[in-house]
Amino acid sequence: MENRTCVDFLQWALPRMGLRWAGLRRVRRQVCKRIGRRLRALGISDIAAYRAYLEQHPDEWRMLDGLCRIPISRFYRDREVFAHLGRAVLPELARAAAARGETRLRCWSAGCASGEEPFSLSLVWAFEAGPRAPRLGLEIVATDAERHLIERASAARYGAGSLKDLPPGWRERAFAPADGLFALHREFRAYVGLESQDLRAQAPPGRFDLVLCRNMAFTYFAEPVQRTVLPRLMGALVGGGALVIGAHERLPEGAADVAPWEAKLGVYRKAAACGPSKKDAVVG
Repeated sequence: MENRTCVDFLQWALPRMGLRWAGLRRVRRQVCKRIGRRLRALGISDIAAYRAYLEQHPDEWRMLDGLCRIPISRFYRDREVFAHLGRAVLPELARAAAARGETRLRCWSAGCASGEEPFSLSLVWAFEAGPRAPRLGLEIVATDAERHLIERASAARYGAGSLKDLPPGWRERAFAPADGLFALHREFRAYVGLESQDLRAQAPPGRFDLVLCRNMAFTYFAEPVQRTVLPRLMGALVGGGALVIGAHERLPEGAADVAPWEAKLGVYRKAAACGPSKKDAVVG
C-alpha cells in the first residue's frame, strides 16, 4: 500500500472513530503496515475496497480502531515520572488516605496495554512507598480496550528489553527467568486487577487516589472525545487525588478542578474540596 494512499485513508477514517491525525502521525508507517496485513487477511485488494467494506460491515470499525493505536510500553517508562511517584506522590496520597481512615490506596491505570505501567506502579509501592505506609494496602485497577493486551498482561511475562529501564536490582528481585522471558513474581501481580474496558465509554467503579492515563487519551483521541474523557477521569478521583498524563501531553483548555502538581512530568492534582467520597460509585 502506498504511503500517500494510506495517509489519505487515515485522515478520512480517524475522525469517524474519535481519533486524531496529530496523534498518529509519528506511528503512521506502523499503522499502515497493520492495515495492509488486515487487507490481506480479508482478501481485499486495495484501500478503496476496504472503505466499502467498512461501510458494509460496521463491526470492522472496532478492528480498525485497534489497528490505529500503537502501544509503546515498558517497565518504568519515563523514569523521572515513576521516581517522582515513589518519592513524592504516593507517600503524600498515602498520608491523605490514612488520615481519612482508609485501609488501602486505590489506583487506576487507564490504557494499561500489556501491563507494564500498573506492574511498575506495584513495584514502586513494594520497594519504595509502601514500607513508609505499612498499615495501608494497595489496589490497582488496570484497564485497556484491547482484550489481547489484557491477556498478555495476565501472563505477566516480558522480554529483557521491556525491563531495561528498571532501577538497579529490581529485575532480580521481582522477576524469574521463564523460557527466555522474565515472569513477574506473583506477590507483585497480586496488587493488580485487569479488565477489558474502553475509557471512551466507561470507568471502573469507585473512587481512586491516583489515576494514570499516559500517552493515550490526550495523544490519540480527538479533542471532543478528550473533553468527554477528562470529566470521567476527574470524576474517578477523590478530592486531592492525582492525575498523571504523558509528560508531552496537554489537558484540554478550560479543564476545571485540576491544578499542576509537577506539570513538567504530567502530574496534576484534583482540588481537595471537589467531589464526593471515594466510596461513592462512579457513573461512567
